[in-house]
Amino acid sequence: MTIQQNTWRTHFPVLEHVNFFNHAGVSVISRPAADALARYAHEASHGEGLAGAWHRRLEQVRSVCARLIGASGPEEIAFIPNTSTGLSLVARGLRWKEGDQVVITNVEYPANRYPWQDLGRFGVEMVEVAQRSDRRIHMEDVIAAIGPRTRIVSLSHVQYASGHRIDLAPIAEAVHAQGGYLCVDAIQSLGAMPMDVSAAGIDFLAADGHKWLLGPEGAGLFYCRAALLEQLHPAIVGWLNMVEAMDFGNYRYEFAPSAQRFEPGSYNVPGLLAMGASIDLLLEIGLETVWDRLYAVTQRLVEGLESAGWGIWSPRQCEDECSGIVVFEPPPQRQVDVRRLVAELKRCGHIIVVREGRLRASPHFYNDPAQIDALLADLEACTRP
Repeated sequence: MTIQQNTWRTHFPVLEHVNFFNHAGVSVISRPAADALARYAHEASHGEGLAGAWHRRLEQVRSVCARLIGASGPEEIAFIPNTSTGLSLVARGLRWKEGDQVVITNVEYPANRYPWQDLGRFGVEMVEVAQRSDRRIHMEDVIAAIGPRTRIVSLSHVQYASGHRIDLAPIAEAVHAQGGYLCVDAIQSLGAMPMDVSAAGIDFLAADGHKWLLGPEGAGLFYCRAALLEQLHPAIVGWLNMVEAMDFGNYRYEFAPSAQRFEPGSYNVPGLLAMGASIDLLLEIGLETVWDRLYAVTQRLVEGLESAGWGIWSPRQCEDECSGIVVFEPPPQRQVDVRRLVAELKRCGHIIVVREGRLRASPHFYNDPAQIDALLADLEACTRP
C-alpha cells in the first residue's frame, strides 16, 4: 500500500465539513474523481482530448474494472449508466421460454426485482425467497428454491435495507448444477470489500459507481463471463455494439466479440473517468485494507449503539455476513421520530438516512473512530428523554 493512512483525509474533502455516513446511498466522490472531472472539463472546453485520448483512458478504466472484480480481462467488462441497466441486459438478453424461473428474494432493491417481474408477460415465473426473522437471507433457502426450471438466481450481494451479505459461491454451484446462472447486484459491496467473480462463480454482475466506489452517478460496470458473451443478446442495439463500430459507413451488422457488444452508443466519458480515478485509489490502498478498516469502524458503531440500548437490525454475528451498512432502531422506551432525528443529526454535522422505517448508517474506510464516537454522542443527545 503506497497511500498511507495519515494521507487518507486529503482524498476526501467532505471531512472538512461533515461526518458523512451515507455511502450506501449517493456517496460523496473522492478528490481523485473530482480532479478527473475537472481535467475533463478543462480539456473539453479547450478542445483537448478529442483525438482519442479520452477513449484510450477509458480502456484503461475498463482494465481497472476487470482487476477490481477479478475478471479474466477487460473483454468481460461493459460500461453502463446504472445497475438497473446491467440487470436488464441479462433479463432482456437471455432467450426465455414459458415456465422458466428466476429466483430472487422478497427484500431486493427494486432494481433487482422489476426487470425479472416484467418477464411474467413471457410466462417466466419469479420465485421469491423470504428473508427470515433473523434478517438474513439463508443460503440454504436460496438453494432449496433452485430447480430444473431455474434459469437465473439474481441476488444482491449485500441487502440495502439490512446490510446482510450472503455467501454466493454455494449458490452459484447449485444453480450451475441445474444449468442456470448467477446474476449479482453488487452495488452495495463493490468498493467496500474484495470481490472475485471467478471464485464466487458469478456469471453476470452489475454495479453503479456512486456508492462504495466513490464515483459520480451515471457511470457503472457490467460483467459477463466470457463463455456467455454470445448467449446474451444485446438488449439495446446501436452503432457502438458492432465489431467495426468506427467504420460508420460499412454497416457491418455483427456484434463485437467482447462485452462492448452491450454498449449501444456514446459513453458518459467524464463519469467513467471519475469512477476510474476512485477505483485506482481503492486498488492502491487495497480492498483488503478498505474492508478491514470499514469492518472496524462499523463494529465500533454497533458496539456503541448496543451499549446505549439501541437495537441492531443488521446481522452482525460473524464478519463474513457483515457489510458497511449498519441498520438500527431507537431504544424501545424512547419515543423517536426517526426522520426528525435524521434532520437533527444533519444539523449536528452527521449524514445518515432512514430506510424502511429504520436508521441506516454506512461509513467508509476513511471515516475514523472519533467520527463514530461523535455520532453516538449526538444520537444520545438528540433522543435523551
